[in-house]
Amino acid sequence: MTAIDTSRLPVAVDAMGGDKAPAEIVAGAIRARDELGVPVVLVGRPEELGDTHGLEVIPASEVIAMDADPGKSVRTMKDSSLVRAAEAVRDGKACAMVSAGNTGATMASALLRMKRVPGAARPAIATPIPCPGADIPTVLLDAGANAECSAEWLVQFAQMGAVYARHRYGIAAPKVGLLSIGEEPTKGNSLVKETHALLAEGSWIGSTGAEFVGNVEGRDIMSPDLDVVVTDGFTGNVVLKTLEGGMRALVRAILASFGTNAETKAAGDVLLPALLPLYGQLDPDNTGGAMLLGLNGVCIISHGSSSATAVVNAVKVATEMVDADLVGAVARTIRPEPAE
Repeated sequence: MTAIDTSRLPVAVDAMGGDKAPAEIVAGAIRARDELGVPVVLVGRPEELGDTHGLEVIPASEVIAMDADPGKSVRTMKDSSLVRAAEAVRDGKACAMVSAGNTGATMASALLRMKRVPGAARPAIATPIPCPGADIPTVLLDAGANAECSAEWLVQFAQMGAVYARHRYGIAAPKVGLLSIGEEPTKGNSLVKETHALLAEGSWIGSTGAEFVGNVEGRDIMSPDLDVVVTDGFTGNVVLKTLEGGMRALVRAILASFGTNAETKAAGDVLLPALLPLYGQLDPDNTGGAMLLGLNGVCIISHGSSSATAVVNAVKVATEMVDADLVGAVARTIRPEPAE
């Protein structure tokens, strides 16, 4: 067990959110404390959490279901675990929040309680997309927070995504692409064309150190040649879910092919150990979750079927982004200090 850093605020973990809550979420929170040395506080119904191994619990009597209407639930269920977790960050009782629950409700809770940083038009979900064979993923945003966007919002997403890539992955000059149906500036709908013109103009780059590489296509997202891909939340969420489904189908097909006869089974015995690192890279439990950028606080959104391992990685990312002052960096970038 790693020594606990008692000098820092805990990470608030929504114990009731996710398909495997609360058992896997609680197990992950305990592991995060023990393995990372990070203080963690659980938020949820104490009577349903079982043995928390000494973790503090912020009581919350209500649970927002995975299929609940996000806006209505957050407004009416003020004692829900999601709302209480966001309030813990707002009130300075936690340094960050983590949830594998209803994505829309997580975003609404964080937005209503933490508020946006000054100058942020809209928050955006930044999701790491693994690139096979590369150590650093591609950051896709917006992955679902804003179904309809303006060109100005997408430019701001590019700024926030570049700052995120710098602080989380240490990329000094993030390569930013705009998702479209062709590489040429004339391709795409009116939103893409207008956004391309603004991004190409370059005044948004400022202190991000970013480089706009132009339009990119869906096939380019899992490429080491890009660091950030910008799109509206509707398109981004469709892309994300398509990639997740495609990767799962591919893994199932490969595993099934290894068991068709004696020869393929023998081949599988040889190849599977070599494929395990790739499987681990593509496993969403290992990404640490997506971050909601543009808020006055750190909010990490894990996927709905998160295991204990996913919770550990989400807590790790949350603490790293707090330590890197990502919120402050985003605020300074989108609303820079006036020149003296």
